[in-house]
Amino acid sequence: MGKTAFISFVIFTVIAAIISFFNSRKGQNKTTTGFFLGNRSNGFIIIGASLFFSNISANQFIGENESVYINNMSVIGWGLSSVLAMVIVSEFFIPIYLKTGIRTIPDFLEKRYDKDTKTLVSVVFLFSYIVNLLPTVLYGGAVAFGGLLNLSGNLHISYWGSIWILVWVMGLIGSLYTILGGLKTITMSDTVLSAGMLVLMVAIPYFGLRYLGHDDFLTGLSTVLSSKKEHLNAVGSKQDAIPFATLFTGMIIINLYYWGMEQYIVQQVLAGKSLKDSQKGIALAGFAKLLCPLLINVPGLIAVHLYPSLTNTTEVFPLLVKDVLPPILTGLAACMLFGAAITTFNAGLNSSSTLFTLNLYKPFVEKRKNIVLSERSLLRTGKLFQISISLFAMLFAPFIIFSQGGFYEYLQKISAIFSLPIFTIIFLGFFTKKMPPSAAKIGILFFISCYILSQFVFKFNIHYLHCLALIFLLTSFLMLVIGKFFPLEKEYELKMENMVDIKPWKHRYLYNGFLVVLMILVFVLFSKVGIA
Repeated sequence: MGKTAFISFVIFTVIAAIISFFNSRKGQNKTTTGFFLGNRSNGFIIIGASLFFSNISANQFIGENESVYINNMSVIGWGLSSVLAMVIVSEFFIPIYLKTGIRTIPDFLEKRYDKDTKTLVSVVFLFSYIVNLLPTVLYGGAVAFGGLLNLSGNLHISYWGSIWILVWVMGLIGSLYTILGGLKTITMSDTVLSAGMLVLMVAIPYFGLRYLGHDDFLTGLSTVLSSKKEHLNAVGSKQDAIPFATLFTGMIIINLYYWGMEQYIVQQVLAGKSLKDSQKGIALAGFAKLLCPLLINVPGLIAVHLYPSLTNTTEVFPLLVKDVLPPILTGLAACMLFGAAITTFNAGLNSSSTLFTLNLYKPFVEKRKNIVLSERSLLRTGKLFQISISLFAMLFAPFIIFSQGGFYEYLQKISAIFSLPIFTIIFLGFFTKKMPPSAAKIGILFFISCYILSQFVFKFNIHYLHCLALIFLLTSFLMLVIGKFFPLEKEYELKMENMVDIKPWKHRYLYNGFLVVLMILVFVLFSKVGIA
């Protein structure tokens, strides 16, 4: 990165930080609702931007462009199919959450099942975030940003040393954002950064194709469309990493869990000032997801032609950015990459503190000491917890470099083991009235056992996403049988404890239908029927 690019990176980053803090400092940190949920005052633009940017991480810029470079466009299945999941979540899940007035996903499980289920799931979430999410997003961000800066070369230090520096820089900045500003500052920062992301969605494909065509955009576009067309196909075969059939089995389940039950994502929606704003925010984020391939996939297509024999394929995105963008826009790209690296860390940090403070610490201390903790005491505890897990993440993250093929992969598998059982018990909790708490607990244990057996003990010739869908059906059947023979004496009733207006968005069917049609058209475009 040249001097001009570095200066523009610093300027863009400082501007984003100033705007975020200036627009969020209005006494919203004096209560737990203010600190963790932004006083439930966010409008749809802030919700949409925070959802989109919390979802985007530096790993996607690196990993998805690399996947397109090595294989084809089938990797876009994750992002595109999430649009359908977001529509379902907006229509069926979010109204339930806002009507019950919950602050965390485990809060719903307490209302639907019992306190033990809430505690169990809270611990699972925390374990996943502290051990898996926070360290790995810092490490992935350091790898991505380090490739753009070439920090080890410029400072004449080892690669591992550069990872340590970037992990701690990102971790400290992310921690300050969260600890000092709370959710409101995080979401405001996401909104500002999303505006910059829209600029890059146009700039990178334009300058990339122009660079490929030797200063002629149309020539570059013609090159991508006429040669190496196998990379353009988004409809994956059985031999691809993402077979198209998996979109309708395990992938839709994972996307429903992620957008409708993952605490650090749902917390952005729970901060909405009304159901209407939350639903409009989800629709806005869904539209952004449809544009996202311009940043996390199309650069990989261009790189196939620019760098036909690249050895280190993780360099695809940062190398393209350095080569094709003007210095000022390179600085903006660095700012966006830096923001993407820390935004998921911020959201995960805030949600971890929310879960610990409200779901574990508060009920434990109040029951043990027979007191009611003050808001000030809870906020102090929440911030101390954030400091503690931030330090752990920053200390642990650099060591992932030594275990990418072992422990890192193991952590990813452990995370998957717990997410789908949580989805199953919440999903059935939505649509059944007499399902007992015992069914939820047995369901979690049964799902985990089956998944471990299918992935680590026995070898089945079936894609793991199909396997997840089958285990989901088996677990659901088991829980329904338990509910049939050991039902609750009194049916569960959804009690209205809403904190915001729960009148739904009037035009949601029109806009959501439009999003689904666009999603289908993108798949058609990147298929053998279209340009592939």
